[in-house]
Amino acid sequence: MLDILDSLNKVEQKKREAVRFSCVAFTQTRECRDLIEEAFCFEGIPTPTFANNSDETIKSHVRQQDVEVALVELSKSSDVTADMQRISHLLPNDSSVIVIGGEDAISTIRNLKDMGFYYLFWPATKLEVVDFIKNVYRNREQESGLGKKRSAKSIAVWGCSGGVGTSLIAAELSNNLSRNQNAKCLLVDHDYYSGNLDIILKLEDFEKRTLSIAAVDSEFDDTYAASMTKKVNDLLSILSITSDSHSSLELKEYTRVMESLLSEQNNFIISDLSKGGQTNVDYQYLTETADTVVLIFTPAISSLRQLKKVSDNLSAQAPDLRKIMVLNHVQPSKATVLTTKDVTDFLERPVDVEIQFEPGLLKHIVNGGYLSESRLSVASSLKELTAVILGEGGAYNHKPVKKKWFSF
Repeated sequence: MLDILDSLNKVEQKKREAVRFSCVAFTQTRECRDLIEEAFCFEGIPTPTFANNSDETIKSHVRQQDVEVALVELSKSSDVTADMQRISHLLPNDSSVIVIGGEDAISTIRNLKDMGFYYLFWPATKLEVVDFIKNVYRNREQESGLGKKRSAKSIAVWGCSGGVGTSLIAAELSNNLSRNQNAKCLLVDHDYYSGNLDIILKLEDFEKRTLSIAAVDSEFDDTYAASMTKKVNDLLSILSITSDSHSSLELKEYTRVMESLLSEQNNFIISDLSKGGQTNVDYQYLTETADTVVLIFTPAISSLRQLKKVSDNLSAQAPDLRKIMVLNHVQPSKATVLTTKDVTDFLERPVDVEIQFEPGLLKHIVNGGYLSESRLSVASSLKELTAVILGEGGAYNHKPVKKKWFSF
């Protein structure tokens, strides 16, 4: 006689998969919200927190709690890719993001995948939602596929000559993104022995972190990299190092390694590449790694010629690299030789952002205020630059300007 109990013990029992994670759903329609809620309840998964899909709601919500999975409904969107590019910086890099949209296109799936987002086509059935959620959960648990953390967007602020305001613009941009856009940012200082970023950022008793050889040999990980930063506000930190035993080139290499280690912890990494701190390593970084290059120049012949040289070289080596040209007037117009029209004629295109001369600028900085939060005329230009970087300005989609040659 067969031992029934013994036989049953030998049968491999299929265990029910336990799925538990914190989730928030930003929805546009009642139909989508109801289906998500029903799907989660059907599978026994704790229902997500629901909120309306708006930029302000996402800003205030995702930073207040630990969100492992975020669902973003864009079924009413006319351009899913563009909308996700616009709000991607609002979502933490360690959250798995599922975009729900009505665009049945391979290009949409590919674009979102490149940004690190999943895509679920709408309308969907309850079973499709359940299977999709469970697949995302498995990827997250295994740290595979799109379940891995997304990397920060890299913005290089490049000064085409000395004294064009590179550090000031990099600091203001970092402050604007962190305070007004709720984006987690790391500002990287590439001036290892001097610089005024601490004054611009209102940091008292600031000292650059000293890099030690012993630490580099034994403790060079993300924990060590984070210890080398200083907090400016809740969402902004600065990486500014120095050393008595390392050369500038070595410090540059160590800086890039620390940027990479801290990339998953930030939405943006902004590099302050003033003219005095630029090397061939930085130029290679622009062509191979940077997502956006902000080229700062003044209406001076030397600055404009260098801008053209850098821009042409970047276009040749990295055609897809996004370039934003910022004309910064550091002197009154009567003290400059070239006009804005001269500049656009030479470049054969308009500039993306123009910052007019502000006589009260230095006084405002010394007195402890951020320019973008002031009533000075430069505030609107600095905010415009932030909007252009986030894809909200559209100023970089220019038609060529007919060239009128003039002698330099």
